[in-house]
Amino acid sequence: MERGTSWKMYTSHEDIGYDFEDDPKDKKTLKPHPDIDGGWAWVMVLSSFFVHILIMGSQMALGVLNVEWLEEFHQSRGLTAWVSSLSMGVTLIVGPFIGLFINTCGCRRTAIIGGLLNSLGWVLSAYAVNVYYLFITFGLAAGFGSGMAYLPAVVMVGRYFQKRRALAQGLSTTGTGFGTFLMTVLLKYLCAEYGWRNAMFIQGAVSLNLCVCGALMRPLSPGMDGDGPEGKAPHHVLPAHSTESIRSSGQLRDAEEKRGGPGTEDSSLGDAPAQACQEKAAHRKDMCAFRLLKTVSQLTMRVRKGFWDWYSGYFGTASLFTNRMFVAFIFWALFAYSSFVIPFIHLPEIVNLYNLSEQNDVFPLTSIIAIVHIFGKVVLGIVADLPCISVWNVFLMANFTLVLSIFILPLMHTYAGLAVICALIGFSSGYFSLMPVVTEDLVGIEHLANAYGIIICANGISALLGPPFAGWIYDITQKYDFSFYISGLLYMETQI
Repeated sequence: MERGTSWKMYTSHEDIGYDFEDDPKDKKTLKPHPDIDGGWAWVMVLSSFFVHILIMGSQMALGVLNVEWLEEFHQSRGLTAWVSSLSMGVTLIVGPFIGLFINTCGCRRTAIIGGLLNSLGWVLSAYAVNVYYLFITFGLAAGFGSGMAYLPAVVMVGRYFQKRRALAQGLSTTGTGFGTFLMTVLLKYLCAEYGWRNAMFIQGAVSLNLCVCGALMRPLSPGMDGDGPEGKAPHHVLPAHSTESIRSSGQLRDAEEKRGGPGTEDSSLGDAPAQACQEKAAHRKDMCAFRLLKTVSQLTMRVRKGFWDWYSGYFGTASLFTNRMFVAFIFWALFAYSSFVIPFIHLPEIVNLYNLSEQNDVFPLTSIIAIVHIFGKVVLGIVADLPCISVWNVFLMANFTLVLSIFILPLMHTYAGLAVICALIGFSSGYFSLMPVVTEDLVGIEHLANAYGIIICANGISALLGPPFAGWIYDITQKYDFSFYISGLLYMETQI
């Protein structure tokens, strides 16, 4: 497939990469919406931008809290690193399963519930008595909430944009870099002024802004996102005889009361007001029962349809695994993300070991990675979009630069040397913005959504296992050097 053809297919397809809710057959019949590529669409970009700041930015800044947890609980570095890696890994691993909530409840409700759960995880973690407590409250609860808020943010940007989707997704994902820089500074300040427990409590309050971002995720039409009066479920009307039976039962009851028996005609004249009240009460009772039955029926149909769409979308993709190149790409994803995550979690501790804390406090190394990462995404995206350059060449060169930086990092023991290597890591890791494009080249446009979901899961597993692995290597060797060497070797093997 030629580069130009591949990019045109990618940018012209409506919601192939991220839309888990609509049937492609239905899209062909939809009329253009006035908010597509303009109007409220840019509010979606702003909402997704802040979601990336609050979720991905906070997770990339967890190295600050990791140092505090090591001092507080006196556990091994490998065990303590599980807290951060659980939060990162769960956020990505549950991504495909969050599609079930999106299909059933819609993006808006899913994101708001996720914001509440994420905030609750931060607040409960402030009362942690040991590392295992943090596994539940922060790793699982906050991580699952992050996943529920993160995926709808990506889905809604993909839904609101057609011609400018690449630009919109690029702008919204830069929130990760800005968030890493801002959250690192914020958490360092809060921990220094109020302690790590109060810092997590305050961060929990800040995370409630995810609910505001979710509230901004307005569906394009009332029936598209499950947030309208009838939701996404089809209009499931009860059989006609059920409504007629309710009406006829009321009529029969009235007729029987009128026929009554001998002498009832005179008594009915005196009891007319009471009979009228009884009739109204019976009618209201029948209508309430009918409405309840109709609501339950509609909810059942919505859940069944949402589950089936989710199941067929993610478990009906066995043909993807017959593609050897795609299987190799999955193995690459299993190791690639850990090489990017490990420095974020362990760099603050490495800085302390090298006695560079004062210089790092002025400008944290993780902030250097975050800022340069923003420019890396933009520059690599522009270069890869040039007609004379193959996206795969840009993708592989960026990967090679990242591996080389990981190997050189342990050799640097000065702040200036570490800053240069961190800048290289940040710039080369900008290739993440090219992953949807190279995935499409491997599996085709029709399988991109399912394939990309699998790649995200693989990245989540990488983020889950990478930091604890680096911590365990340090516990055995008392050096972080071997952690980066082994990680770089595994990463290089998957590329070869």
